[in-house]
Amino acid sequence: MARIKSSIKDIRRSAIRAARNLHVRSTARGAVRKVRQACAAGDVPQAEQQLRAAIQLLDRAASKGIIHRNAAARRKSRLAHLLATVQKTQKPETGDQPA
Repeated sequence: MARIKSSIKDIRRSAIRAARNLHVRSTARGAVRKVRQACAAGDVPQAEQQLRAAIQLLDRAASKGIIHRNAAARRKSRLAHLLATVQKTQKPETGDQPA
């Protein structure tokens, strides 16, 4: 155990930061999971809403340095691609249809 006053304070600050980082990281992970679940269910409007929330949380985590900015960008890109794929499969095809 630390004896020096500044070391004790450093340990205390580190524990507070770790708890804050854990909260932000797990909230972002939960938002990503909700987008994936909405896409799996085929609920496009809900997935779009959840995607906006997930993007906000990922950007916030990246700006605080909790996750790397490229990791946040990669996750946002993958979620957007997943949603676009779901939207493409949900749309009825228009054009010449045999009668």
